[in-house]
Amino acid sequence: MANVDTSFRYVFPAIRGVQAGREYYVSMCPLRLLSKLFHFDDEELLPELRAQRSLNKSRVPEIARYILANKTDYTFSAITASIDGPIEFSPVNPEPGVPARVGSLKVAMDAKFIVNDGQHRRAAIEAALLEAPELADETIAVVFFVDRGLERCQQMFADLNRHAVKPSASIGVLYDQRSAAGRVAKHLSLTSPVFKNLVESERSTLSPRSRKLFTLSALNFATLELLPEKVLVDFPRAAQQSQDFWSAVSEQIPEWTYVREAKMTSGEVRQDFIHCHAIVLQALGRAGRSLLTHSPSEVRRRIKKLRTLDWARSNAQTWEGRAMVGGSMAKSGQNVTLTCNEIKKTLGLSLEPDEQAAENAWASARR
Repeated sequence: MANVDTSFRYVFPAIRGVQAGREYYVSMCPLRLLSKLFHFDDEELLPELRAQRSLNKSRVPEIARYILANKTDYTFSAITASIDGPIEFSPVNPEPGVPARVGSLKVAMDAKFIVNDGQHRRAAIEAALLEAPELADETIAVVFFVDRGLERCQQMFADLNRHAVKPSASIGVLYDQRSAAGRVAKHLSLTSPVFKNLVESERSTLSPRSRKLFTLSALNFATLELLPEKVLVDFPRAAQQSQDFWSAVSEQIPEWTYVREAKMTSGEVRQDFIHCHAIVLQALGRAGRSLLTHSPSEVRRRIKKLRTLDWARSNAQTWEGRAMVGGSMAKSGQNVTLTCNEIKKTLGLSLEPDEQAAENAWASARR
């Protein structure tokens, strides 16, 4: 390890560790220094000449908004960086024969810090500080490795991201304590006679043998469609309106009741009908928002018309191109709209201009 000129250096309090026979260091960095210390590879370089992926600038504002919306409750994992330059580790209170773990990491002023993992966090923090400078002295953990050339940096990036798996949408809803819609969806999954014991809270897809009929992520999206934000933030009101709406819907879809009564299995219903799938729940929620603008007696009268819908997958004449594409359940926003249109027409509800435009395009494509 090279000696560092102590007149001109960065000094980080650090803990020294060893991975794969190589030393690394864990420290804390004030947020205000991130943009000064860490830089990105030249965006104009070819990918094979860079040590990291190009910055996806569309992600930065989203992460910055997360920080600003949760200034007293945000959480970030460590940034990983390589140091290209001489360093020196000075242990605190070293003991003979005992490996020194805690001390100061001294880095030459002209050294370069290259982000191996966390470039979007770094850019978002820089953007957030423009609006919330009071966060400048808060810190983020940084893991420092010694730069050993481009190939090693590229391999580090590959290794750090090799086993990264994005959590399912359902478990994201389950663990998110901030989402108003998520709170309502979780409440329904635990207390509603319609959904209790039938909602998968960890996975966003259901296997053919699963005993669950719905996913928590699907119920969350349906809740977002059903209730406006001003209602969602009033949890007691939102929970009651949701309970009442889905209870009324369930009365018109006998297969949901058959599953609760063990007269049909969840797998049989998911295989033969479309009404328990995410796109249809979302479409029901969207249609429900329009329906709930009517009087309670009118809502009760109209919602009974759902029983006249043939929800069978085999009913391709109705659902192909709307909820299904090529016989498989669709997922696009356009398909949600077209499925909602069919439900709205059944309920005698008028279509919004964008819904009518989608309907006209769908009808033209079928001619």
